Amino acid sequence: MRTYVISRTLDPAAHPDVTVSADAAGTVAALREEDGREIWLMGGGVLFRSLLEGGLVDVVEVSLVPILLGKGLPFLPGLAGRMPLHLDEVRDLGRGVVQVVYGVRS
Repeated sequence: MRTYVISRTLDPAAHPDVTVSADAAGTVAALREEDGREIWLMGGGVLFRSLLEGGLVDVVEVSLVPILLGKGLPFLPGLAGRMPLHLDEVRDLGRGVVQVVYGVRS
């Protein structure tokens, strides 16, 4: 599995085992053109929002963990408008954790 890191500050030469790119949308768009499996994003809401608004997200998987926090980071900070989703699947991961899988409507 190839690993890509989206960063404007990391030096690619210092991380030879991963591909470092400052252009998230360009990198994901290029990967979507290649043959292969799915692209899985692990990152913050700002990165996710930029890819979602760029039409580069097909599926949103949200895991609900049964702990209420009084503070935290917004899930999708600054989303410009509504993004319609459709429910595809609900998975019980055990210990009260539920994963909800939505498709992004285009």
